[in-house]
Amino acid sequence: MADLVLNETHDGVTVLTLNRPEKLNALNYALIDRLLAILDDVEVDDGIRAIILTGAGDRAFSAGGDIQEFSGSVADGTDTAMRDFVMRGQRLTARLEAFRKPIIAAVNGIAFGGGCEITEAVPLAIASDRALFAKPEINLAMPPTFGGTQRLPRLAGRKRALELLLTGDWFAPPRALELGLVNQVVPHGDLMPAAFYLAGRILRHSGLAVASILTAVARGLNQSIAEGLLVEAEQFARMAPTVDLRQALDAWIERHKASRDGSWTHVARPDEARRASLQLDRAVDQGATFR
Repeated sequence: MADLVLNETHDGVTVLTLNRPEKLNALNYALIDRLLAILDDVEVDDGIRAIILTGAGDRAFSAGGDIQEFSGSVADGTDTAMRDFVMRGQRLTARLEAFRKPIIAAVNGIAFGGGCEITEAVPLAIASDRALFAKPEINLAMPPTFGGTQRLPRLAGRKRALELLLTGDWFAPPRALELGLVNQVVPHGDLMPAAFYLAGRILRHSGLAVASILTAVARGLNQSIAEGLLVEAEQFARMAPTVDLRQALDAWIERHKASRDGSWTHVARPDEARRASLQLDRAVDQGATFR
C-alpha cells in the first residue's frame, strides 16, 4: 500500500506530499493521522528546518475531507463524528498553525474544504495558476469544521469571508492572493522552485529566531495588543541568552557574516538566561499570561 504522505528531504527542506491522487488527495482519517505523526518527527529533527506541503498529481492539493468516511461517522452519531472528524481535523490545522518551523503550502490544484483550511492554517502559501479554492461545506448543509469559520475571516475580513462561506462558490488564485490566503501566485511549472526559493530565503537566518517569530505571531495574533506584546517579549527573552543572538550582534558590529549555533541549550551568558527566566516568573506572578 502506498504511503499516504510522501516524505523527501533536500538540503534541510522536507517536502510532504498528500498522496491520494485518485481521490484528489482527500483527507481521510489515516492520512491526517499519518501527517500528524510525520510532523512530530520533523519537529525534533534538527536536520530539517522548513517544510513544503503539496499534493500528489496535477489535479489537486486536497479536495477536502473524505466525505464517504465522514458520512459513516455521522451515521454513527454526533459524538463519533465530533471525535473522528471534527476534532481530528482541528488538531491538524492547529498543529500546522503553531508549528515552530516554517511550513509553506505549495497549492498545485484544487484546495476545497479541508484543503483550503490547511492553506489558511499554514504560515505561508504559494499557489499555482491552476489552483482553485472553495469553501463548499454549505453545499453539504454544514459549516466548515477544520477552522474555516475562524481563520478565513481573520485573513480576509468578516464580510469577504462570509460571502465565500455562505455561497460555497469557488475562487481563483488572484482572488486568494487578494484575500491574503496565499503569498504568491506563480505559473504551474514554477510552483515547487518558488516554494524552495522562499524556504531558502528563510533558512539563511537563525532557526531559533524563525521559531520565535512563528510562535509570537501564532500565539499573539488573536490576543489583545497588550497580551500579544507579552508573548513577543517572552520570545525575545528566550533568544536573549543564545549564542545565535550574541554572534549575530557581534557580526553586525564587526561587519562579518554570523555563524549559527542553532541550539536553545547553548547560551552565551548563563547569568543572563537566569535573569530572563526570573523576569518571566515575576511577570506571570503579576498576572501576565503566556500562551
